[in-house]
Formats: sequence, structure tokens, C-alpha cells
Amino acid sequence: MSVPYKAFKQGLTSCLCCHQLIIVPTTGRCRCPRCGARVYARIDGSLMLTWALTITGALLLLPANILPVMTVTYLGAGEPNTIISGVTQLYNTGMWGIALIVFAASIAVPVMKLLGLTLLLVQIQLRIPFDPLQAMKIYRVVSGIGRWSLLDLFILSILVALVDMGFVAQVDAGPGSTAFAAVVVITMTAARTFDPRLIWDACDGDRGHTTVVPETAHRSGAENG
Repeated sequence: MSVPYKAFKQGLTSCLCCHQLIIVPTTGRCRCPRCGARVYARIDGSLMLTWALTITGALLLLPANILPVMTVTYLGAGEPNTIISGVTQLYNTGMWGIALIVFAASIAVPVMKLLGLTLLLVQIQLRIPFDPLQAMKIYRVVSGIGRWSLLDLFILSILVALVDMGFVAQVDAGPGSTAFAAVVVITMTAARTFDPRLIWDACDGDRGHTTVVPETAHRSGAENG
């Protein structure tokens, strides 16, 4: 199957910030003349760095959900709460809406990001046949939902700052919050280090780089012949 000849093969690339078309220098990197952002023909070591960050995020996800996130002390009594126990308590008290939001932001979103990145990396490295348009949709979802993972950290920081009534009530952050914050930062960085242009490189490499002759050229050739 014939595919369009890529601009990269002609020494051209685009800025990922403003999409300005730029001639690639011999070094493979330069500054965009329009917005000043760094431009790379391809991000150096994108797959290796994304794999490292994805594996690290997956390893930190376990302590983030097992270790206590915060301890709420009321009248001298209290016990540490993990993310899962907090979701369970919210659901049991009838606040299922808030429980659903906490579950989505703290558990579902990080897991979806890690699974999405792993799927993209495996497809590219193992050259598994896939639809590049579907892969790009996965990448957009992964890069877009990361900010929602900060919701729990935002709420926790407010509680720690506001709820400090001495012996009456106090909220203390636990080690799980540190692990969870690390997961959020690492997964967001992994989405940034992944070069989506590699999706099209892998797809075009499977189909073969064949130049497509425009239809107008066929017509003009037929008329001249």
C-alpha cells in the first residue's frame, strides 16, 4: 500500500508548539524561529525514557495505594486512611458522588495513563499492526487526563492547611501522599517525553515508504502521451 512521502525524509519537521514547518539542521535540533521552542526531528531516547518513567510510575502506584494518605485525628482519636479506605468510607456514608470522583482521580486515571503508555510503547517497539488514528486518540487521552490526578493532592493540601484545631481536630499527610504525588508527576512527565511522531514512523515503516504520485500528475502524463 502506497503512503505519502514524509516531510522528515525531505529534511523537514514541525514545531510541536506552534506547528511551524522547519528545515532540520545537521544536528537534528534547533530553535523554532516563530515561538522559540526547542525543535527536535525526533526526541532523543524517547522510547527508553518513557519506558523508564512508566515502569517507575507503576512501581510507585503500589505504595501510593497501600500506605496511608492522611490521618484525621478528632478529639485525640484517629486512624490512618489509604485511598481505597477513604473511598469506601465515603461510599458507606452515602457520599457516593465524591467517592466516585476520588476513585477516578486517584486510582482510575493513573492506571489508565500507565496502561495507555504501555500499550503505545509495546505497539511501536514490537511493530504490532495497529491503527495510527486510534493510537493518537489514546495518546491524546493519556496526555489530557493527567491533570485530573492532582485533584486529590489539592484537596489534601487544603485540609492539612485549614483543619488544625489542636487537640480537637487535625489532619496529617501520610507517606502515601508522597508516593501518589510522585506517580502523578512521573506519569505526566512520561506523557511529555513520549514522541507521538514515532506512532506514524512505526506505521509507515510497516507499510513501506512509497511515494504517492498526485492524481493531477497522472492526468497530465496521460494527456501528454
